Amino acid sequence: MIKTIFTLSIGLMSLAAHAQMSPVGLWRSIDDATQQPKAEIRITQNVAGGLSGVVEKGLQNNPNTDPNCNLCTDDRKGKPKIGLEIIRGGQQGDGKPVWEGGKILDPENGKNYSLRLTPIEGGKKLEVRGYIGTPMLGRTQTWIRVQ
Repeated sequence: MIKTIFTLSIGLMSLAAHAQMSPVGLWRSIDDATQQPKAEIRITQNVAGGLSGVVEKGLQNNPNTDPNCNLCTDDRKGKPKIGLEIIRGGQQGDGKPVWEGGKILDPENGKNYSLRLTPIEGGKKLEVRGYIGTPMLGRTQTWIRVQ
């Protein structure tokens, strides 16, 4: 009986650790210029394994910022930034804790970039790399897990 309980406990702890090494959850993005929290983005995974990231909450009070994505050029043009899907697609690569193949939208300039997501520090942070062409040509932000 004790052996069974111990085995189940270890199994549940490893599942919790594995879940933390996923980009799925609620994340706080940090503004590149001010280094202040910018927004909260919820990343979910669909049945096929692809990711979706939606802006749940804005954290900056800047009256000069347009509340809509008027610079977007696709189906998101003119839509409110709160509730906007900024991550589309992405799959985990060969058992590695890296998700690639998706796109990320920068609602400030309306541009879409190729995406790489890498959980770090035991899943407490997420490296979000947006790039054009090759991952070497891009920039990385570190998001902080909220949930």
